Amino acid sequence: MVGLCYGGAAITNAATGDPHDHKLLPRRHYGVMMSRTPAASDDDRVPRDRDAAGRARNARPRDGLGRPLPRGMVGVPTTPEDSVLSPAEALREAERLLAAGRPFHAHEVLEGAWKACGDDTRELWKGLAQLAVGVTHVRRGNRRGAVRLLTRAADRIEPYAAAGPYGVAAGALTAWSRALAARIELDDGGVAEEELAPRLLG
Repeated sequence: MVGLCYGGAAITNAATGDPHDHKLLPRRHYGVMMSRTPAASDDDRVPRDRDAAGRARNARPRDGLGRPLPRGMVGVPTTPEDSVLSPAEALREAERLLAAGRPFHAHEVLEGAWKACGDDTRELWKGLAQLAVGVTHVRRGNRRGAVRLLTRAADRIEPYAAAGPYGVAAGALTAWSRALAARIELDDGGVAEEELAPRLLG
């Protein structure tokens, strides 16, 4: 058991704003009391969700913004893991999901394209996926995470601004991401719904 003297709350992880970045908070400056407990046996461990191939997969349902829901609830369908889309199909689907207010699911589509990419557009796909995550953070109310991800997205997309591959509006998306990040930092009263659905294609 670990007790952290920080307003009586146990702190487990820090919000970094990057969905692939998980770090523990440092224990210094907190009072820590630890008591050893026996290691859990294999029989005591909760079995992990796995797909048909035996890979670990979180099977919990998620809402429209990708937040986990209690088991047994009906969540919003996500993009199948084995879905294979062409670059043009991925861009159209991601743009449709952004317009529908589902940026987390747009991120999944774009991340799939990034992982399948075998050419020099890899950084562009990664930037587009980060843009979608930035919008997800805006919708979740995580201003700090939104600014960080939108800025990273702009940095990755900008090198393609002169001639966006696959018809991507790279220059406009770079400007859009930086402008939205600046507005959130200024906290000028929020962002309208229709302003959170950027056009990916020019």
